[in-house]
Amino acid sequence: MSEPIPEDTLLLVDPDLDFLDWATKHLFARNLKILRCDNAANAVKVVEKTPVGVVVAAMELEPFDGMELLGRILQHSPNTMVILTAGFPSTGQIIEATQRGAHDVLRKESLPFELRTVVESALQMREERRSAGKPAAELPKNDGRVKMIGISRALQGVFKMVGRVARSDAPVLIAGESGTGKELVAKAVHEYSPRHHKEMITINCGAIPENLLESELFGHEKGSFTGAIARRAGRFEQADGGTLFLDEIGDMPLSIQVKLLRVLQDGSFSRVGSNENLTTDVRIIAATHKNLTEEVAAGRFREDLYYRLNVVEIRIPALRERIEDIPLLAEFFLQRITRKNGMARIRLTAEAINLLQSHTWPGNVRELENTIARACALATSNILLPADIPLASIPGKSPAMLNGAIDQLINLAPTDEDLLNWASREIAGRMVERADGDLKEAALALQLSVADLRSLLKN
Repeated sequence: MSEPIPEDTLLLVDPDLDFLDWATKHLFARNLKILRCDNAANAVKVVEKTPVGVVVAAMELEPFDGMELLGRILQHSPNTMVILTAGFPSTGQIIEATQRGAHDVLRKESLPFELRTVVESALQMREERRSAGKPAAELPKNDGRVKMIGISRALQGVFKMVGRVARSDAPVLIAGESGTGKELVAKAVHEYSPRHHKEMITINCGAIPENLLESELFGHEKGSFTGAIARRAGRFEQADGGTLFLDEIGDMPLSIQVKLLRVLQDGSFSRVGSNENLTTDVRIIAATHKNLTEEVAAGRFREDLYYRLNVVEIRIPALRERIEDIPLLAEFFLQRITRKNGMARIRLTAEAINLLQSHTWPGNVRELENTIARACALATSNILLPADIPLASIPGKSPAMLNGAIDQLINLAPTDEDLLNWASREIAGRMVERADGDLKEAALALQLSVADLRSLLKN
């Protein structure tokens, strides 16, 4: 651990005394004073009496939980960086904690690999904030109801991004393959934003003919075109004060793109067939499965509109990139389908789950949901075997897929680090996650000794 800010203080809050002992040793560093508490009430007393730079606190505490502790700490000491930990933090917990000012939310099983790095970043951010004299923003509590399923590091990164971006009115561009859940993420951004009391209006830009899309977006006057028998308000008027979700923005015709750009620039527009200028106050969230930079280069998407929309980008991983989420998703869909149809509980065998995890899921989460629905409809018992899963085959890992994965890995690599060392460490860390923290199992899968694996993780 690099040398922290002189005389800074770290507070550990957890009812598990063994964890406190481990974390104290794990985070020990010169010039870092480490304090410990086993309950939330004592933690508040410590923060009120002692300047604390960073707090690492469990979600499950007595006499009140980590979320309430977060609020009390930031109310008393806005510059304190709070890191929350939980066994399996829910979507809502991650988004709400991030939104309310938590520096990070970590799964307990990942702490041996992530805690030191996250604490270092928190100490650094605290020093920058302290130097700039800028306190952390006070954020209102918001009870969102959007449910996204997943424990993978990639998806939890999406949850955290949602929590951060929901605070502002900045336009958001959600990128990801078809079926990954882009609209669900858009709903989460809206429901955790200050605009949640208003409606989120959705329009699929690729599903409406060009001659009707302008009217759908901006409205029209009576008689402005054949079939316009009455004045009609468009989506921008309907979404005033709320959020407008432009799904598949990459399919929007160029003629409409230029008119959309004007609204984004000054909030004004005119209905079709009218010269009257109207104004609207909406937050724009757009989504696409296309690579918009390639679309811009090909002349199919306006560059100025792209930069207007892409103020904050949230990229949703494909299902094949987070296979550890597949059992949870499958179980969620099983319960929802059987409950909706009044069916007896159906469960998947371990072999059936392995089959689901071996599939590449080109249709992503939507394909998985449809597969589970078909399996339930055709089930002859309350136990689903591999033979009961309606997959045509188990696709192999084609050279094209392998090349795509390698390209993606190279693109993600930091430019200031040796590529092979970085990739080896990332693969090793991911394998440990898949083995639920079991170093012996992960080392066996990687054909390494446990000592070599530990060395690789430390590099």
